[in-house]
Amino acid sequence: MDVRSFSFARLCALLLACWPTLVCAGELRIGVLAWFGDQTAATQWQRLGAALQARLPDTMVQMAYHDMDGLEKALAAGELDFIITNPGHYVVLESRHRATRIATQKIEPDRDSEHAVGSAVIVPSERSDLQTLDDLRGKRIAATVPDGFSGWLTVWAELKRRDIDPEREEVTPVFAGLPMSRVLDKLESGEVDAGILRVCLLEHLVRQGRLPAGRYRVLSPQEPDAPCLRSTPTYPGWAFAAAVQTPDALARATLVALLLLDGRGDVLRWGVPADYHPVHAMLRDLQVDPYDFLREHRLEAQIRRYWPIGAGLLVLLLLWLFYTLRVEVLVQRRTRELSAALAARDEIEERMQTQREKMEHLSRLSVLGELSGTLAHELNQPLATIGNYARSLTRRMWTGKLSDDAVAQAAHEIAEQAERAAGILEGIRNFARKRASERKDCDAVKLVDEIVTLFRGMLPRAPEIHIEDRLPDEHRRVCVDRLQIQQVLLNLMKNAFDAHCAIGRAGEPIEILLAPAGERTKITVRDHGPGLADADGARLFEPFFTTKPDGMGLGLSICKGIVEAHAGQLAAAPPDDGHGLCLSFTLPCAATPHHDAT
Repeated sequence: MDVRSFSFARLCALLLACWPTLVCAGELRIGVLAWFGDQTAATQWQRLGAALQARLPDTMVQMAYHDMDGLEKALAAGELDFIITNPGHYVVLESRHRATRIATQKIEPDRDSEHAVGSAVIVPSERSDLQTLDDLRGKRIAATVPDGFSGWLTVWAELKRRDIDPEREEVTPVFAGLPMSRVLDKLESGEVDAGILRVCLLEHLVRQGRLPAGRYRVLSPQEPDAPCLRSTPTYPGWAFAAAVQTPDALARATLVALLLLDGRGDVLRWGVPADYHPVHAMLRDLQVDPYDFLREHRLEAQIRRYWPIGAGLLVLLLLWLFYTLRVEVLVQRRTRELSAALAARDEIEERMQTQREKMEHLSRLSVLGELSGTLAHELNQPLATIGNYARSLTRRMWTGKLSDDAVAQAAHEIAEQAERAAGILEGIRNFARKRASERKDCDAVKLVDEIVTLFRGMLPRAPEIHIEDRLPDEHRRVCVDRLQIQQVLLNLMKNAFDAHCAIGRAGEPIEILLAPAGERTKITVRDHGPGLADADGARLFEPFFTTKPDGMGLGLSICKGIVEAHAGQLAAAPPDDGHGLCLSFTLPCAATPHHDAT
């Protein structure tokens, strides 16, 4: 070292030695944690107060003793310049009130110290069932306060390392409060199985004669040969910390004074601030203040915090599930009922359709029955002609007058009359045949011509039938069931013929008019009979209503059902000129969309 460096070092040492005398005169307020009561704390720390007063003669040193809550309140109120407390409590005050440690108490590991930071779990010596900390599972253990460092937290951490968690009620802590002597009271009364003391406290009480030797023993001693037995690891010593409002000059002067103490006794041994990482690690693992925020993210904490919301949501979910199930059951029930109703409706419609077809068939047979008297006459004509030609051929053959021309003429007439008879029978058979409804496009005029031909062939003295066609090309084709519409026309023409016969004018012509009616085709059958009274017209289409002495009253009712099934209308009205009755019905054109009303 050169002369300049040596001179600088001497100057620094001189300034360090003289620093306390440079501090401005004032007051030095120190708060101390009294873990065993104010009187004991005053006895322990009065030497430190006196030593600091000697080092800082121009400063009034005042020592105040508090429990943990009182110390924090005094610090928060600005009543203290410095605090002296255990490492766990200091970490909390550092986090909450920005206290800053300037020195750490020196504790020699091999000495019986009053301020060693660790814990001893003691049990009555006669408890042979309790030999180690593992035997505390399911037992009750006395402690000071929930945030006591040596009075509870260090033991909690050690139990947790042994997979014994008080939070799972594997050990039941009983908090007796401060001072720590209350833990002994709980043990003496038998309320608990074990108790937690600060390390070395048991030995001090025995030396002072306050406890008989051998009355209690320490569970799981980590160093059996040490002056003080402990059940937990040791941690850095007590902290000497400055409040946030403490002037830097005062803090530096106090630090220098602490470092220059002679070191006799625990309260006079102070060094530079120690590493408090083990304390932070332990508190973080326990998730206690200042790391209690970690509990906020645990599942148990979330459940405790949000259980009302969760319970409400669960209730809503259950109600929603119940409602959903109820709706599903109702939907299934309604679906079954609807399916049953639809099936019943389909069955009823099927039966109605079957009955309607039967009624239509019976109606056709009824018309044929009414005309059956004339069928024999119509068939007799071609049969008689065939018989005459056959006999004529026989006579000519016997007389030898049979020529080729006569044979050819007779054969032609016989074939023509046979075809006529076959045509009559085929028309009747088709008309009387029972079959399912089948709609096709057809020519309305040809449809009328076919039924007129059948009607003429069924009557011996059929009246003339005048057909007037006023249909444009777009109305000629209709989409209908040919047989059903023929049945309607035949019934209307039969009624017209009966109306003429009723007034003795059977040969009166029947008029049929085909004309457009909007987008439909209209067919009108007119007779020149007596017409209808107003009262009869209102009931004309009712089932079983008839004006004929031998009628059944079903013909027009069935015709009305057929027309309406074709999306048309059947109506009766007097003619514009003369007497009689006009029965008109409409049919859908083939080019017009239609719906089956059946």
